[in-house]
Amino acid sequence: MSTRNSGRGEESEGSRRTYVIIAVVAAVVIGGFITLAVIDSRQRAASTPPSDVQTIDVGDAGQHTEEDVNYEQSPPAGGEHNPTWQNCGYYDEPVRNETAVHSLEHGAVWITYSPDLPNDQINVLRERATNETYLLVSPMEDLPSPVVASAWGKQVQLEDAENEDLDKFIRAFREGPQTPEPGAACTGGVGEPS
Repeated sequence: MSTRNSGRGEESEGSRRTYVIIAVVAAVVIGGFITLAVIDSRQRAASTPPSDVQTIDVGDAGQHTEEDVNYEQSPPAGGEHNPTWQNCGYYDEPVRNETAVHSLEHGAVWITYSPDLPNDQINVLRERATNETYLLVSPMEDLPSPVVASAWGKQVQLEDAENEDLDKFIRAFREGPQTPEPGAACTGGVGEPS
């Protein structure tokens, strides 16, 4: 009789271990799914563009010209452009629209700022362009707002360089889904950033 009870006890102990193992595995799997869901929702939130982004019809990519282009908006957000792109980085002088637009085609965000923007704001933009890839920053006269961020077919007007919408715009559109030539270079073109 004691053998029978001993067998049932071992059987019962084995069943408990199995349930514990199943419970631990289930908890790990559920925890993993929850972690992935949180990460996914944060990534989506991080790449959500500002609500006031303008979508601009800029035509097809890949249209090159050596000529000056009369763009419908200033700064331009795409369209016909020079065969050579503008090297990304910070410029303290205006850059040519046609080369900057080619950089947009490669996935860059072009941040233009009014020359009378306060120096502390200009320094914020300079630091970003120096420390981040696929950013082109340059001054431009007669902007519709003190700071304008442009990507291929997208644009947002901002009152200052520290507006959180600038971060949202960059996360959503730098090498974003609208980019005609993702992965193309933002160096090896024209210009020497400051």
